Amino acid sequence: MAQGTVLIVDDDKQIRELITFNLSREGYRSLTAKSGEEAILLVEKHRPDLIVLDLMLPGIDGLTVCRKVKENAVTSQIPVLMLTAKSEDSDVVLGLEMGADDYLTKPFSPRVLLARIKSLFRRIKAEPAEEEQENKKIIIIHGLIIDPVRFLVELDKYEIKLSATEFAILYLLASHPDQVFPREQIIDRIKGKEYFVTARSVDVQILNIRRKLGSYSGCIETVRGVGYRLRESLLEK
Repeated sequence: MAQGTVLIVDDDKQIRELITFNLSREGYRSLTAKSGEEAILLVEKHRPDLIVLDLMLPGIDGLTVCRKVKENAVTSQIPVLMLTAKSEDSDVVLGLEMGADDYLTKPFSPRVLLARIKSLFRRIKAEPAEEEQENKKIIIIHGLIIDPVRFLVELDKYEIKLSATEFAILYLLASHPDQVFPREQIIDRIKGKEYFVTARSVDVQILNIRRKLGSYSGCIETVRGVGYRLRESLLEK
């Protein structure tokens, strides 16, 4: 029985074949695409369980593919593992900003890639009952409404478009107003303890959330040297 379906997006045929071979040995089913355009079509048609996505693609690049997947409410929960030849922190953060769930730099070890894929699949399946119940609650704080079922955020009756990661961070902070969350705890709570990124990525996501909140951006406070909190009183205007 297949463990799940993985879409492999890379313009290098040898890499596609290498990943497909290693996944098949572990019981995973593979789909492959050599361009961003083909990847988007396969995502819409087959709804894979996970996407392994090269950033440097002909035509539509990997970052754009990731953004389109994460902006679509139907596909936004599909984990995306970026493959990139760029190891600069700014490049990695940009990918995470687009909504990617993990990354691996080229050249990579097939064993490490499989470990990352298995970790993401475990994260999909791991849904503690208490958290699952909490995540079904609609949060209303003054003019802010967060609906996790419809993946909807409204502020003063205007809809705010957030990526899946931005939504998860805002929901976490709003679920516990005035509580301070260290960056590492935010990563653990929304991604799991096996998430392989630095705390810098949280800063980028917070910056994006603040920008989208507009005049209410100050409701998310930075607690210097600790982390972030959502101030309920600052949403009351």
